[in-house]
Amino acid sequence: MREPIRGPVLVLTGAGISAESGVPTFRGAQGLWRTYRPEQLATPQAFRRDPVLVWEWYDWRRGLIGACAPNRAHQALAEMEAALPGFTLVTQNVDGLHQAAGSRDVLQLHGSIWDLRCPACRYETTNRQTPLPEIPPRCPECGETLRPGVVWFGEPLPAGVLQAAWEAAKNCSLVLVVGTSAVVQPAASLPLVALQNGARLVEVNVAETPLSQYAHEVLRGPAAELLPQWWARM
Repeated sequence: MREPIRGPVLVLTGAGISAESGVPTFRGAQGLWRTYRPEQLATPQAFRRDPVLVWEWYDWRRGLIGACAPNRAHQALAEMEAALPGFTLVTQNVDGLHQAAGSRDVLQLHGSIWDLRCPACRYETTNRQTPLPEIPPRCPECGETLRPGVVWFGEPLPAGVLQAAWEAAKNCSLVLVVGTSAVVQPAASLPLVALQNGARLVEVNVAETPLSQYAHEVLRGPAAELLPQWWARM
């Protein structure tokens, strides 16, 4: 018999859940843009060198993501948040599809592609326009070039968000890992921390991952199909 959910729940999501909504994966075959790889553009150095080029890439990505809608897996997680006390959703995705599905409290480890911030005066805003009316966008407060509100290669994750994720991992009784290979650190350590503290692990993925061998339950297939079914049974 399936165990009922008791105690706090931690969910970690990655690119796989959004890929089922049509969002191109960061490292997949669709990751190539012109002659550049994401690793060449998603860096502070690239932005300082050519902010127009970097913003052209992000504007293109925003357009692709803006045409996508949350799928049933996103919606199931929003339902879980509404029904379960002590629910924490941590995502490696920057697309905002969890919020679009109705999730209210989302720990975004890598920021949001819809946020813009000024590195000079710390002005921040959310802007979902696609395409942006000006490339690169300018800060209305000081006139400097705004940057995407995402975490680039070589930058630390937001400390407050990461700390909240660690605390959730230490205290949860169930950890649900959805659509992530669980190899990119430090996010990959969150399920392991939960396991070390006695949590039950459920993995939802279309393929085997390094985490599969530790899972108490594996749902092998599309999250948009299997996660709502799992939640309905719970």
